[in-house]
Formats: sequence, C-alpha cells, structure tokens
Amino acid sequence: MLDFISKGGPILWVIMALSVVALAIIIERLLYLRRISIDEEKLFLRIKTSLMEGHYSEALAICDQNVSPFSTLLKVGIENRNQPEYLQRELLKDAASMEAVNLERGMTTLGTISNISTLLGLLGTVTGTMKAFGVLGKFGAVSDPAALASGVAEALITTVGGLVVAIPVIMFYNYFASRVNLILTRLETQVNGLVNLISSYSDKNEEKPSKEA
Repeated sequence: MLDFISKGGPILWVIMALSVVALAIIIERLLYLRRISIDEEKLFLRIKTSLMEGHYSEALAICDQNVSPFSTLLKVGIENRNQPEYLQRELLKDAASMEAVNLERGMTTLGTISNISTLLGLLGTVTGTMKAFGVLGKFGAVSDPAALASGVAEALITTVGGLVVAIPVIMFYNYFASRVNLILTRLETQVNGLVNLISSYSDKNEEKPSKEA
C-alpha cells in the first residue's frame, strides 16, 4: 500500500490530505443533522397548545429541550411575543440567517475539495506524463522499462486518487445541500405560521400558571 502511494508522488499526498479533511467534515455534518432531527409537527403542536393557554414559560422550556434550528426560532418568537409583528419578523429573519450559517458550515470547503481533487488528479496526470516523456527524450529507446513505468504509474495513480476523493465528496455535498435547502424552506413557512399564531394571542400578555404548577 505504501509502495502504491509512493508511486503517486507528492500530488497524491496532497489529495490524501484533502480526503481526510473532507471525511472529518462529512462525519461532523452527519452527526449535526442527526442531532437536530426532531419531529417538527409534534413540537409545533406542543408549542401551539402552550401558547393558546398562555403558558409561555412552558413553551420556552419545550424549546430548550429540543435542539434544532426550528426550536431556536420558536424560542426567539416567543421571547419577543410582545413586540410589533413587523419587528418579530425581522428578529426571526435575523435568527434564521444565523441558523443558515450553522446549517451551511463546511459546505464551501466540501465543494472546494471536490473540485480541487479532480484538478490535482489531472495535474498528476500531466506531471506523470511529462516525466515519462522526459525519460524517452533523454534516453531515446528505453532499455529499462521501470524508468518509463514510474512516470506512467504516477499519472494513472493520481488520476484515480483524485476521482476516488472527488466522487463521494460531490455526492455528500449534494446530499447536504438538499437537506439544508429543505430545512430552510420549512423554517420560512413555519416561522410565518408562528408569527401569525403569536399575533392571534397577543392579548394574552400575562403569564398563566403552567399545568405542571
């Protein structure tokens, strides 16, 4: 294995380093998406019930127990329930922007690695081919095939290495992008519903005793 890697030259080592970075980002993003995955419909119904009954502290406690972008926005909306509706929307938009940053963290790096890996593989192909032709140009008829094979091996190995890294990274990038877009679309719809809900019960400004009290 080490012999195979060494034949790829320094470019293959760079590709391998990028693959390690990509793997770390992919694992972190998978764990993050799993952590924030909740039953949003069930959570929204629980929050709605608490708001309708005026149990704002209970609603906030429910948000704290569910870590997700949706629960974060719900909390912002509840905490600013006494603000004018236009201000509530602005605050929720700001909070959604912050959540979008968290959701898209690492995406740019993944996209860059997928592109760079392919280009590095192509660069290795060129340098390996130049190395092989350099041997031919220096010696004419090659008496030692191993000298020529070294350049050809470098060209092929770096090409394969670049593609092996780029293909799965692109697949995960597209998967994460689709998940992020879906979550952000949901947030926009649900936040509008939250603002309308809070506005409908804006007259309930005084905290009512919680059911658990």
